[in-house]
Amino acid sequence: MRILLFELKEGLSIALRAILSNKIRSLLTMLGIFIGVAVVITMSTAIKGIDNSFQSGISSLGTDVLYVDKWAWFTNEEWWKIRNRKNITMEEYTRFKDLVKLPVAVAPVTNTVQTVKFNERRVDNVFVNGSNADYVKTTNFTFAEGRFYSEIESNAARQVAVIGSEIAKKLFPNISPLDRTIKIGGFNYKIVGVLAEQGSFILGPWNPDNQVYVPIETIFKNFFNRSFRTITINVRANGPAMVEETKAEIEGVMRNVRGLTYNQENDFSINQQEGLQQSYKSVVGVIQIAGLFITGLSLFVGAIGIMNIMFVSVKERTKEIGLRKAIGAKRRTILSQFLLESSVICLVGGIAGLIAAIIISLLINQFIPTSIQIDSVFIGIGVSLITGVISGFAPAYTAAKMDAVEALRYE
Repeated sequence: MRILLFELKEGLSIALRAILSNKIRSLLTMLGIFIGVAVVITMSTAIKGIDNSFQSGISSLGTDVLYVDKWAWFTNEEWWKIRNRKNITMEEYTRFKDLVKLPVAVAPVTNTVQTVKFNERRVDNVFVNGSNADYVKTTNFTFAEGRFYSEIESNAARQVAVIGSEIAKKLFPNISPLDRTIKIGGFNYKIVGVLAEQGSFILGPWNPDNQVYVPIETIFKNFFNRSFRTITINVRANGPAMVEETKAEIEGVMRNVRGLTYNQENDFSINQQEGLQQSYKSVVGVIQIAGLFITGLSLFVGAIGIMNIMFVSVKERTKEIGLRKAIGAKRRTILSQFLLESSVICLVGGIAGLIAAIIISLLINQFIPTSIQIDSVFIGIGVSLITGVISGFAPAYTAAKMDAVEALRYE
């Protein structure tokens, strides 16, 4: 055991001297591994950050919520059939709410896109979400300040609003928004609540942080007639285990409300976040495959470069190898020496790539969410070492099997 440790120590010392004696060549050799590791770690932190943000946004909306709508989120059905469906009305919502028994909350939802202003500040193209007081029961919203609007305010079409955290930052960077008056599409609304940050970058305009919430009756009063467009009915099941049973009840009740006979197709859709999650996973899956291909290609090019340089190194040090063998060095000693040399080159390149990836991830985090995981450190180091061993084995084996006499004769 002592002999083995001594050989490893001696081999590492020789490998380091060889690397330091050819600094420029060693740095250029490390470049491929540096780029490969930096790419794979940056990609993994970005995907993990986006995934965490997406899951956070989905969670804030409630994973056990179903959405009864004229439109289907994800379907192969012809679009013109869906377009020709009747709108879902507030009267149908009222009848639906009276008939369903399983949900813990039911709320009508409609929206409009408006400009929101406070003094000279403004945010354009904001999703203004209209519902009633039960809407908050269909979400997992948390509040930084204030509250959600009440049933009395909703029924009376009061000009009150709850704003998302991003809207609050843009309109009120230095003061509290609570009890301030904003203009939504030219109408005055008093802010009664501010949501805590809980949305998702990837949800875009549907991110709760980028929305404003007002009573649905004010939407009808200020922006369009209630018969102008369809509404969505948000239905929250009594936990994830009850989603399928609640979905079956929703379908039956909605068919009754719409007056459909047994042989007529549904003229409404029951949407779930599961469809959104599947679509998201398929997109992320493609990104991951593309990223892995680019990373693999970069590491492959880096490994070829290291193998080539190691073969050059073996040729340059043929006499040294012959001399070491002549005085008793074993094949495993020569093999370990060159394997250590290629591994050290890859490890240093990998660590540099890891540090660069962390810095890049912190910069990217200013624009899109990233999440640096501890397993990324082990991935970076592991990939570097494996690449070093694989790319260095052939040159190391070539050196180890050299004949001592032939090596000493080499010119």
